[in-house]
Amino acid sequence: MGVNKEEISKTILELEKAFNERWSVGDNRGYLDNYAEDISYFDPIEKDLIVGRDATIAHIEAIYSDPHIVRNEYLNPVVHVSDGGDFAVLAYNLDTYVLDDNGNERQLRAWNATEAYRLTDGEWRIVHSNWAFAQTATDAIAS
Repeated sequence: MGVNKEEISKTILELEKAFNERWSVGDNRGYLDNYAEDISYFDPIEKDLIVGRDATIAHIEAIYSDPHIVRNEYLNPVVHVSDGGDFAVLAYNLDTYVLDDNGNERQLRAWNATEAYRLTDGEWRIVHSNWAFAQTATDAIAS
């Protein structure tokens, strides 16, 4: 029996959306509880890579507050699944929206997100996470 990459891709995208929807309304535990023990994590506000579940959770807990996001747009999702079906990389753009003081929706952030998932004991765990602002330069640069 072969690996059903389409089904795995669907599962990974559903997991990611579920974690992110919880995050958006003040519950960061979806992501935090899913992180593998050996996760590596790039945060755009940190120069260095964060390694390990405890260090990653401590970092996020120190900076996280309810972002009051009212809508997310998951754009251009691509999932690459290993031939063995036990590793997958998800990349997508995420636009987040909040309400302004007048109750009008405005964009909060635009992200480039990459999540690497590994199947461990029948559960998909995030082993690498990279969140980057979608646009940090306005001119074309090579380095």
